[in-house]
Amino acid sequence: MKIRFSVALRHAAVAVASVALASQGFALDNVKFMIGANPGGGFDQTGRNLGKAMVEAGVAKSVQYENKGGAGGTIGLAQFANASKGDPNAMIVTGAVMVGAIVQNKPPVTLANATPVARLFYEYNVFVVPANSPLKSMKDVLEMLKKDPGSVKWGGGSRGSVDHISVAMIAKDAGVDPSKINYVPFQGGGEASAAILGGHVTVGTSGYSEMQQFIKSGKMRALAVTSGSKLPGEPVPTLKEQGVNVEIGNWRGVYGAPGITEAQRKALADAVVAASKQKSWTDALASNDWFPAVLTGEEFAKFVDGEHKRIEESMKAVGMVK
Repeated sequence: MKIRFSVALRHAAVAVASVALASQGFALDNVKFMIGANPGGGFDQTGRNLGKAMVEAGVAKSVQYENKGGAGGTIGLAQFANASKGDPNAMIVTGAVMVGAIVQNKPPVTLANATPVARLFYEYNVFVVPANSPLKSMKDVLEMLKKDPGSVKWGGGSRGSVDHISVAMIAKDAGVDPSKINYVPFQGGGEASAAILGGHVTVGTSGYSEMQQFIKSGKMRALAVTSGSKLPGEPVPTLKEQGVNVEIGNWRGVYGAPGITEAQRKALADAVVAASKQKSWTDALASNDWFPAVLTGEEFAKFVDGEHKRIEESMKAVGMVK
């Protein structure tokens, strides 16, 4: 009898905790996600998987999504900042790609115009070619790049993105002037995938999760990943294993609307943390080779400030900004 009573108490405590979280209101009603990229990309996958987990966790009654691609997510950021002021239910997906675009393009609206909520995870990029490409390794790509930098058409995310920075770093490591690389930016992973499969670019790069289905199906050949060591369970070699001294990661997180209160920001962060413990979210992390790295509040804000400096220094080093 005591055992059953103890179990009942634990269940009651869980129920009370859930009600307490939900009763905070704020961001736990109808959550609205701005996704600063076209459907099918990493930002899109992040927002939709997080929204699903929030509903499953009981911290959001419903979720809406709006895609607004372009300029590394800064077009969506400008719309979000202007249209969502003071809205405690609004969030925007962000990450290193957006920080890079802000550093390079210096738009009038930056992440300083929104409210930091939480970092979610890291992921690493993969370099791919169509299955019928004669290029079998990064060594083949580098030989082609050294002979004629313009002959290698690289396809990836927007200018200033982690994709773009990684290509510039590879060129510099190979002794090629980064300003001579032939880089073609795309607004989302879906657009980039279509260009790679269609042979419109020589080599494509994006987050492993975005290219994984094409690699697994044999439609694309993976040449290298940007991590320091092989991804768990994946045979793709790293750049370093192929003599390219480049390692670079991406991270994604969420910001809230400008003008929300500290209590409203905490409610958003609490909801995100609760969602990050759901099975659907942990399954998404595993299937996409995302590495969990939750960080909230002021610690997240300090992290983003540090990332801004790091990315700016990287861009200056490869000649992308002055």
